[in-house]
Amino acid sequence: MPDLLPLLGSALILGLLGGGHCLGMCGGLMGALTLAIPPEQRGRRLRLLLAYNLGRIFSYACAGLLLGLAGWAVASSPAALALRVVAALLLIAMGLYLAGWWSGLTRIEALGRGLWRHIQPVASRLLPVSSLPRALLLGALWGWLPCGLVYSTLLWAASQGNAGYSTALMLAFGVGTWPVLLATGLAAERVNALLRRRSVRVAGGVLVMLFGIWTMPGPHQHWLMGH
Repeated sequence: MPDLLPLLGSALILGLLGGGHCLGMCGGLMGALTLAIPPEQRGRRLRLLLAYNLGRIFSYACAGLLLGLAGWAVASSPAALALRVVAALLLIAMGLYLAGWWSGLTRIEALGRGLWRHIQPVASRLLPVSSLPRALLLGALWGWLPCGLVYSTLLWAASQGNAGYSTALMLAFGVGTWPVLLATGLAAERVNALLRRRSVRVAGGVLVMLFGIWTMPGPHQHWLMGH
């Protein structure tokens, strides 16, 4: 079984590199959440944003546990190898998307739209957010928004064949996405300017693709583990 610390670091980096994609998916909500706070409650903005993101990360961890149990169930079967290959291919596809070279990964997001149609109306009724429990619940619901980046990372986490590892990796991934979305709620223009830079997107995409290649089963992994 692989060491957990390097995997946690990888999950954290995936979240950080996918910040641009997260900004596109949740950045609008971050801005709406901030603007919806009445003028007399502006001092609570940071706490509401923190609560929202805690709820979102909790949903990622729950998804990691559920799919991790499935990965654990097939860990000793030939399906485990297939799961790891699919996870690697999805990570490579995500890298291509982040770099702006191919957007086919967005079609995968259609898989979760059926569930999201039932969740979105409930989430919308929580706006405007003026209390910490509402922000926490909104984040927990919004965490199920169809997202190719989350799906890719989720399959990679589940491919470890350990439900505990999968949960921890999705927690680390969620923490990695936190800085971008939190900064978006506080200083959207500066964050947008940075993440729209072509060099930043290409560098992030290439790194995610390399990580996908590393995830792919093969002789190269034995060499990497040996060094």
